[in-house]
Amino acid sequence: MNKLQFILFLALLTGMPLLAQQKTETKNVILITLDGFRWQELYRGVESGIVDNPKFVTNRSSLADFEGVSNEEKRASLLPFFWNTIATQGQLYGNRALKSYANCSNPYWFSYPGYSEMLVGSVDRKIRSNGKTLNPNATVFDFLNQSNKFKNQVGAFSTWDVFPYILRESVSGILVNSGLECVNGDSISSNEALLNQIQTKNGKRYDSITFHLAFEYLKRTHPRLLYIALDETDSHAHGGRYDQYLLAAHQADEWISKLWSWIQSQPAYKDQTTLLITSDHGRGRNARRNWRNHGRHIFGSSEVWMAALGPDTPPEGEMTSNQIYQKQIAKTLATFLGEDYQNEFVVGETIHSMFLPQPLMADLSKQAVVEIGQKK
Repeated sequence: MNKLQFILFLALLTGMPLLAQQKTETKNVILITLDGFRWQELYRGVESGIVDNPKFVTNRSSLADFEGVSNEEKRASLLPFFWNTIATQGQLYGNRALKSYANCSNPYWFSYPGYSEMLVGSVDRKIRSNGKTLNPNATVFDFLNQSNKFKNQVGAFSTWDVFPYILRESVSGILVNSGLECVNGDSISSNEALLNQIQTKNGKRYDSITFHLAFEYLKRTHPRLLYIALDETDSHAHGGRYDQYLLAAHQADEWISKLWSWIQSQPAYKDQTTLLITSDHGRGRNARRNWRNHGRHIFGSSEVWMAALGPDTPPEGEMTSNQIYQKQIAKTLATFLGEDYQNEFVVGETIHSMFLPQPLMADLSKQAVVEIGQKK
């Protein structure tokens, strides 16, 4: 075995790319999270054991459009963008019925540890509360914002007001608009000014404010990396409002569809932008009770899902027979942007199945086969 064959063999054995940095078409990434949204509704649609319980559904008629005979019908009516666009043009992970497993690596299975794992790329067991404490670990957002290519082109908008601490806004310099914070500046649009007024009047941050402020920011400043963190799926689930939980997910799907249509209409973003969509944790599986909650003592809470859509992702739809982890998102996000994310500690590996095969790998494979054939 010569040197070329050995390199090829090693790469195939380890599943690692032959290139130090993945060559990608992606120039921009938008990360979107639906807090606490279960894989069960994503892949099966409305769960009858919950929706039939009047304790959890006060307005059954509001869910009439999400009914169906099969899981495929129910999920497509609940999340049409996921199933009409991502499933045909991108990839979906975490349907455990197809042996596609996506999990938290952290042992706590609630929000701050989940978001930290996702954005840092590693588990810090000392992070075990949702308190407003500064994340001691730099995130992939810090890493990219320090680069000249991404400096001041990184931003985040969240409903939950703990994100400034998770993303270390005070030390990282990253824009994190969260909670009741308004958008300021002389160049803000009239829509942003109106959203500021609505939020101030309501005295509460809703997902609709978060999304539309993020969308206006995207249109105005054209960032390279944008994070939109939605929260109402989790808050409604904790309140036992299954109908509102479903409606929040359906609304998020509609917003993501609107966002993708705009992206594909813009020269600076069209065919150069990847969407990564996921959740911070799962929820309980028990339809009578613990679907509302999550945590280390509630089975199913570590089960998450992921979706990817963009120019570098093969259109394979629902993935099967794989195991991925939340800690892999940080490095995967950076890889889409052509960057090799590193930190002071080992981070989760890139999810290589989200990327088209590298030409170099194909060329070396052919060359190795030719050389082996010549030696026979």
